[in-house]
Amino acid sequence: MSQSSGGARLLTKAFRSRRGDLVAVALFSAMANLLLLTGPLFMLQVYDRVLASGSVPTLVALAILVTALFLLYGVFELVRGRMLARVGLLIDGAVSGLAFRKALESPIRARNDGSKPEPTRDVDTVRQFLSGGGPNFILDMPWIPVYVAVVALLHPLLGLAVVGGAAVLGVGAVLNDRSSRRRQDVVTEARVRKHAINALGQRNAEVVAAMGMGGNLTRRWSERHEEMLVAQTGAGDLTGGITAWAKTFRLMLQSGILALGAYLAILQEITPGAMIAASIISARALGPVEQALSRWRSYLETRSAWRRLDEDLAADVDVRTTLPRPVSTLEVVGLSIAPPGVEKPTLSDVNFRLEAGQSLAVVGPSAAGKTTLGRALARVWPPLEGEVRLDGATLDQWAPEMLGRFVGYLPQDVELFDGTVAENVSRFDEQCDDAQVIAAATAAGAHELITGLPDGYDTRIGPAGANLSAGQRQRIGLARALYGTPFLVILDEPDANLDTAGEEALRTAITGAKAAGSIVVIMAHRANAIAAADQVLVLAGGRQRAFGPPSEVLPRIVRKPGATKRSAA
Repeated sequence: MSQSSGGARLLTKAFRSRRGDLVAVALFSAMANLLLLTGPLFMLQVYDRVLASGSVPTLVALAILVTALFLLYGVFELVRGRMLARVGLLIDGAVSGLAFRKALESPIRARNDGSKPEPTRDVDTVRQFLSGGGPNFILDMPWIPVYVAVVALLHPLLGLAVVGGAAVLGVGAVLNDRSSRRRQDVVTEARVRKHAINALGQRNAEVVAAMGMGGNLTRRWSERHEEMLVAQTGAGDLTGGITAWAKTFRLMLQSGILALGAYLAILQEITPGAMIAASIISARALGPVEQALSRWRSYLETRSAWRRLDEDLAADVDVRTTLPRPVSTLEVVGLSIAPPGVEKPTLSDVNFRLEAGQSLAVVGPSAAGKTTLGRALARVWPPLEGEVRLDGATLDQWAPEMLGRFVGYLPQDVELFDGTVAENVSRFDEQCDDAQVIAAATAAGAHELITGLPDGYDTRIGPAGANLSAGQRQRIGLARALYGTPFLVILDEPDANLDTAGEEALRTAITGAKAAGSIVVIMAHRANAIAAADQVLVLAGGRQRAFGPPSEVLPRIVRKPGATKRSAA
């Protein structure tokens, strides 16, 4: 049966699964913090016992004991750091694969605020915080009362002084948190705007180079970069100022504790050794607070990354009933679609039905919604309303990996991946059969084209298919779409970059797919693609205008005043 995780917080679950390791880290932290009392207690013994008695053997014994305890402290610190690093790696291993899957979907899955998820970067942030000793101040915080209690045992007034100092630093930490969060949000927004321009320029590098837009885009990027730097500088100034104030206050308080201890020693209420020990222990008690203030920016970034990951990785667990391969119908009912992050539909109320072996030409002017419909049929964009059904089952009843076996998709802008031609045709399926790859290429009319390449099917095509022409990429993309004889084949302007031979190969491929029982949907501009289709769907203004056989639909389009086949398509 189909079950869902109900938005399970997968990162939090992964963290909790390492509970045993974290308990061990906490125990090592406890031992390390207890051993930090070694230095002050050693001074206490030296001042009050060794100097008073003049006993060299006592001094030697204490020195040997202290050396052993400090070495043990070093071991605990080393183990604690390594265990935190391993916890970070284990958590990374538990979620990084899914994070990459979500990263692949980020261009088509916007958050409510319109920003694109960056889960792999967030995983790196969390791992680096854990592995870099970020949690140390959190683990050390619970020991502040212990240090305060030790100081108070030396004298209650000294304990009250430490409590007062900790309270002042605590107020500073709260103020730092509130102001830092607001400033960090501004920095994040500025960074998103800057990266958006960078990504857009890289995606359209050819246009930028051809039309000399580099200077203009550089100025816009520089403006956003300056905004980000100003925000970062402001946030850094605030954090740095508070950190400097906290360090200064701690040093002043340590000296104040020493002065108070000296006064109490003059009154003979404590010994000189207790005076020195209280000063050192008070510094240690306030150390985690100071460390928290200095690391607060990193902590905030990690906390934000953690929350985003828990949101981005909160996905349904695919334990769905495995449905059989669709073989008969594609039905679209009341379908309305919008781009990710947009609430108003760009295509509304689309209805049609196709049988196995039929082809559909989707026509209409620019911005009519043809590409939007193709993305919805391929389940790239989820519907706002309505349904897309294969053999009566909605697309979400299949796990994405399973549905992908039944769908072939050729977008307008064909993107291939760095690898061999065979790997791209097979969709990088490690279990693929060479015969299936060759069959898909043959069906697409691309077999001779591929064997004519330097290494045939084993030719490496470079990032984004950089070593191929636009026509070659399109034909190899068509072969990829036909790999495995999918039931539903969606071709968005498949003839845009094809020559005469390529167009003939496309027609043969469509005919072959239909003969194999596939449903072929073509977003078309050219009249020959429309005439060869079994059904025609006319879109205009984001709505369905007509649907039916070409013999019925095309005359109505042509009879419209000023309309032509070309413009209608």
